[in-house]
Amino acid sequence: MSMSELLVRPAVVADVPAMMAIYNHYVETSPATFDVKPVSLENRLAWFEHFGVSGPFRLLVAEQGGEVVGYTGSGRFREKPAYVTSVEMTVYVHPEARGRGVGARMYERLFDVLAAEPIHRAYAGITLPNPASVTLHHRFGFREIGVYDEVGYKLGQYWSVLWLERPMAFAGQPLQ
Repeated sequence: MSMSELLVRPAVVADVPAMMAIYNHYVETSPATFDVKPVSLENRLAWFEHFGVSGPFRLLVAEQGGEVVGYTGSGRFREKPAYVTSVEMTVYVHPEARGRGVGARMYERLFDVLAAEPIHRAYAGITLPNPASVTLHHRFGFREIGVYDEVGYKLGQYWSVLWLERPMAFAGQPLQ
């Protein structure tokens, strides 16, 4: 299937089981997420409710051949009100779709959607090593700002997390 047949669109509640399956793959097989037990459908439905069809918190899926092959989103960076103009990015690609540009296509669309939103900075945390994710984030203008060394323990070892940030277009004061 060609990349031209890849549709990147807003996620809908019917996509949640597929997104959950992708996420749980990484929960069970990699340090990409620090969850250590698969998440439930109830958990993912509650998570889904944090995103909207407008505003800074968005969730998009990549669909190919009628199947969800990845998702990306911009979520709340931290709970305290002064963080309102900062978002944390996430991107997960189905293991069989990795290396085909799915993540880049989703990020292209997500950053287009977010361009008019009141976001000052976007942040991403990447468990190391993950050269593909680091390359993807550099491609989209993220710069490295620090490493939390051996911050998580999973799969029998400690893992470090690289933090990156990207300035966004919004420079005004947010509505509070």
